Amino acid sequence: MITLKSPSEIQKLQESADLVSEVHNRLQEIIEPGLPTIELDQLAEKLIRSYGAKPAFKGYRGFPYSVCVSINEQVVHGFPSDRKLRDGDVLSLDIGVHYQGYVGDVARTVGVGAISPEADLLIRRSYQALREAGEQARHGNRIGDVSHAVETLGRQWGYGVVRDFVGHAVGCSMHEDPQVPNYGKPNAGPRIKAGMVLCIEPMFNLGTWEVQVLSDRWTVVTKDRTLSVHVEDMIAVLPDGPKVLSSANGRIYPEEPEPEAAPAVTPAREATN
Repeated sequence: MITLKSPSEIQKLQESADLVSEVHNRLQEIIEPGLPTIELDQLAEKLIRSYGAKPAFKGYRGFPYSVCVSINEQVVHGFPSDRKLRDGDVLSLDIGVHYQGYVGDVARTVGVGAISPEADLLIRRSYQALREAGEQARHGNRIGDVSHAVETLGRQWGYGVVRDFVGHAVGCSMHEDPQVPNYGKPNAGPRIKAGMVLCIEPMFNLGTWEVQVLSDRWTVVTKDRTLSVHVEDMIAVLPDGPKVLSSANGRIYPEEPEPEAAPAVTPAREATN
C-alpha cells in the first residue's frame, strides 16, 4: 500500500536523512588504503547511537552489521570484515537509521586512493543518473519515468543496469511501496503523488547487468566480476517539485563536468527478460 507523508512527516524524514548524511561524512574522513572495513561499521554504529538513533540494517532479516560495505565487483549488501581497503578500490557504503520513528537510508560510492579513470567515470555517471532520475520524481509523473531515466543513461553509457534489486519508498518502515526499479517504460507504473518519499538507487556495472548472491546469502556480486557502483538518495515529492532530502550533506561527487577524454566502455549485454 502506498502511503503519502504529511509535511511534518517529511520533516522527520529530512532529519533522518541529515543524520545518515552526517555519518557518511564522518566515514569519508577515515577512508584510506589499509583500513579494515569493519572499522567503518564500528564507527558508523557508534555515531548512529550517539545521535539517539538506531542502525536500521542491523538485525534486519538477519543482516549482522550496521553498514553494507561493498567493494569493486560487489554490488550491494556486502559484509564489513577484516579485509583492508586497497589503493584503487571502489567502495560503496549503504547506511540506514531509525530516528524518531522514521527511517533514513542513503548510499554513496567513493574511490579509495587513486582509482582508474574508468572507475572514476563510472562513479561520476552514477551520481549524474541519480540526479536526473530524481528530477522525474514529480507529482503527476509515474514511477516508470524515474526508472526509464536511470536505464536510458546506463544504456547510453554502455553499462549493465542491475535489474534484480530496486529502490523503494521510505517512511516509518525501510521498504515501503512502491518499488522503484532502475529500468522501465515512461508513463508506466504507479502515479507519483505529492507526499511520497522515494529512495532512488542507480546500480551500474562495467559489464553485464546480471548478478549473483554469494554463499553468505547477502553479498551480491556482478556475474562477470566487473566493477559495480550503487548510489542512493531520499527524495520527497512536494507540490512544487522534488526535494532531495539527502543532498544537504554527504554528496561525494558534486555536479561536475565529465573528464574530456572518457575511456571506452565495453557495451553491456542486453537483458533477455
